[in-house]
Amino acid sequence: MQVLIDTHIFLWLISDSKKLKPAAKRMITEADAVYVSAASIWEISIKVALKKLKANPGDLVGAITQAGMLELPVTAKHAAKVATLPLHPDHNDPFDRLLVAQALTEPLLLLTDDAQLVHYSDLVQAV
Repeated sequence: MQVLIDTHIFLWLISDSKKLKPAAKRMITEADAVYVSAASIWEISIKVALKKLKANPGDLVGAITQAGMLELPVTAKHAAKVATLPLHPDHNDPFDRLLVAQALTEPLLLLTDDAQLVHYSDLVQAV
């Protein structure tokens, strides 16, 4: 199983946060490959600039490989896939939509804590 982890799952994982549920930790540990999207680093960078998050995006890039994970670049195919996703009235986060598009395009299992994302695909699992 290959997984793509949502931004908050990535942050919780590298900070060893208690917010990361045991089921999520187990799925990550058992995965053949764990990916972190470049879109997650972009999202973090924006939140840092807006002072909504304290982090060093450059350090987080290094943390991807230090933790044995792989970086998933954003491709044109990923961006184009966003246009095919249904619009959900309760959810319109562009970063989440891009992560879903990446999961569908590759395909990868997207692990998230956001239950609203499961409406997009069976490849999205809320943990």
